[in-house]
Amino acid sequence: MKKLEIVGFKRANLGKKESKDLRAEGLIPSVLYGGGEQIHFSAPTILFRDLLYTPDAYEVTLNIEGEIRKAILQDTQFHPVNDSLLHADFLEITDKPIKVNVPVKFVGNSPGVIKGGKLVQKLRKITLRGQAENIPDFVEVSIEGLDLGKSVRVAEVNVENVEILNARSLPIATIDIPRSLRGK
Repeated sequence: MKKLEIVGFKRANLGKKESKDLRAEGLIPSVLYGGGEQIHFSAPTILFRDLLYTPDAYEVTLNIEGEIRKAILQDTQFHPVNDSLLHADFLEITDKPIKVNVPVKFVGNSPGVIKGGKLVQKLRKITLRGQAENIPDFVEVSIEGLDLGKSVRVAEVNVENVEILNARSLPIATIDIPRSLRGK
């Protein structure tokens, strides 16, 4: 997983009014859980940009008033109208396995695409469970043997030291047959 640091400040007051005041100051109310105790903190909105608007999975180093914790972004809440970030939940990385969505990366050339077919990506991310140090940046999926009308499924993918949680029959990519080639 890629790494990112977020610097935050502990929150003394919890509640709707205090959270609204924090957002007005350009801070995002957040919580870290999964370790010993919950830590409520706030961090500048700008620090979340690289974490949210990317398909990559990140291990986040939280620096909360000098206290360093490793975590992953578990959940986010957005405003329903203006789509601004309202709240972020972080899961602390411990010795327990974590569940992460990791992007899919295709490798190779498909004979079906060379013949005029179109590669359609059905699954953009694969859900993995394992220790944080074993989670890869992306999952490589080979499309070398895909001909027209064929699919590559989750069952055909193997990732070392982690468990794939998606249904094994789920297609990751398919080579669609164009209309001009269907009659042949």
